[in-house]
Amino acid sequence: MTAAVLMLPSSASAQQADDHAAARAALSKFQAAGGPGAGILAGSGPDFWTYSAGTAVINTNTPIRPADHYRIGSQTKSFTAAVVMQLVDEGKVSLDAPIEKYLPGVVDGNGYDGNTITVRQLLQHTSGIPTNTTTAPEANPDGTFTLAALVRDGLKHPPASAPGAEWHYSNTNYEILGLLIEKVTGSPVAQVITSRIIQPLNLTQTTFPAAGNRAVAEPAVHGYNGVRIGPFFFWTDVLTAFEPSIYSTAGAMISTEQDISTFYQALIGGRVVSPASLAEMKKARDIAPGLGYGLGLIKHPLPCGGVAWGHDGDVTGYYTQTMVTEDGRHAAVVTNALTPLSNPVQPLYELLDTALCEK
Repeated sequence: MTAAVLMLPSSASAQQADDHAAARAALSKFQAAGGPGAGILAGSGPDFWTYSAGTAVINTNTPIRPADHYRIGSQTKSFTAAVVMQLVDEGKVSLDAPIEKYLPGVVDGNGYDGNTITVRQLLQHTSGIPTNTTTAPEANPDGTFTLAALVRDGLKHPPASAPGAEWHYSNTNYEILGLLIEKVTGSPVAQVITSRIIQPLNLTQTTFPAAGNRAVAEPAVHGYNGVRIGPFFFWTDVLTAFEPSIYSTAGAMISTEQDISTFYQALIGGRVVSPASLAEMKKARDIAPGLGYGLGLIKHPLPCGGVAWGHDGDVTGYYTQTMVTEDGRHAAVVTNALTPLSNPVQPLYELLDTALCEK
């Protein structure tokens, strides 16, 4: 596999061969800890530059390009959170109301009481619902899953803490929020996210795939499972092996570097929810050194000063993250595998920091 870094033209002007040298080096380091390929689109406002390391498809020399489709995993949570906050803006949902008010009897039993868990706590992962690492929901006859089945499966695990006491990242929180959106709007959540977020922002390459639709539109970054030991690796293509309804509003969506960057720029730029709702989304709880979690947004203070906002995604075949700053800087990153014997998290943040802090 080649480790060459390929430079693609930006929207502003052609880049010089020595442009963004630090970012190119950081991208190569990230790709060495990730999958067969890695890509970044970064810049400020409408201007961007983009690089690719490795390959989007094994056994080829195919760079990852800005319009290539890939699964964004938990970056879906930011879309889900944005719709909930729009419903807050419209007076249809209250952040500090109990989820029992909107979904009677859904969050109940096994130590749970929907009267004590608020919408805000679900958005911020402070509901006490634990991380579900043994997902085994009841499948439909066609192998797809309903949101209700996902939620029932998640709530089989007893509470990890009292509501509001601790932070526990949990897909179940955002699956419950998917049910909330459907109950309040009376429409399927994929349709709501499409009509409220995707279409108004003209995200023409972004989709919330229907249950059973395992395809990723071409051109695509192929996702892989595998093992990497030093220079040796064994990859299995999983591009169409993933059933999107297994994560739904917690991680089903597909996008591109261009579209996902546009979405987060619009969200942080105040073009998706009201200023009051955006301020609520930015009320972050510390979750790790240098990281906070708001309402569907990760907060990351930059080494050059200021703060970046966004979300990461870890789903079969892909590891992704997009971060933007309030002054318009942005960076979207993808690699097409997350291997069990590597740790790409530190190289990922080094890459983001380098791209967002360059002069």
